[in-house]
Amino acid sequence: MAREDSLEQALAGGAPERVGWFRFYFADERWEWSDQVQILHGYQPGSVTPTTELVLSHKHPDDRQQVAATLEEMRRTHRTFSTRHRIIDTGGRTHEVVVIGDQLLDEEGRLVGTHGFYVDMTPTDAQTSAMVSAAVAEIAGYRSVIERVKGMLMLIYRVDEETAFELLRWRSQETNVKLRVLAEQLLTEYGRLVYDETLPPRATFDHLLLTAHQRVERGDDTVKP
Repeated sequence: MAREDSLEQALAGGAPERVGWFRFYFADERWEWSDQVQILHGYQPGSVTPTTELVLSHKHPDDRQQVAATLEEMRRTHRTFSTRHRIIDTGGRTHEVVVIGDQLLDEEGRLVGTHGFYVDMTPTDAQTSAMVSAAVAEIAGYRSVIERVKGMLMLIYRVDEETAFELLRWRSQETNVKLRVLAEQLLTEYGRLVYDETLPPRATFDHLLLTAHQRVERGDDTVKP
């Protein structure tokens, strides 16, 4: 158990650099970005107040209309969404990102906005890839379930192996649920979906990914702060 905990801490510890969260409030169209999302757009953390205009200004010209339409539909329908597009940071560098959002509720259960995450899919250097691969290989005790969920995420979001693992690791850290436990919960919930030859809508998977931690039975498997 001690070895498993040490591996978990090594993998879940530290802030994943390629994943960050956002929030958008309908009433005043107010945005919030995590430090990682600010850095992704080329800003020092705390140096920018995001607005809808600023969000759109960073979209690649060829993708801006698509993203604007997604934002308009989100404001109109208040439904979950996911999009894959390019952004351009303040230094002129282009990043390919996946953005996934779900309904944001206040403490009384009222719908007040949307929240979710950015995944930077821009290729990283070979050293980072090798480090992630080596870390994954060390999880001998529960590697199978994590590998299976990684494969599902790769298929659903059309991302590579490293990005799928970063996404799963980030959700583990953000929700304070161990990597293995969260992976097992996702594997169970994905397995319960009923469909024929066509996969369910992407929004179905988005919702499960963002809320699976709420249905984990808390106990010894909860990551201690």
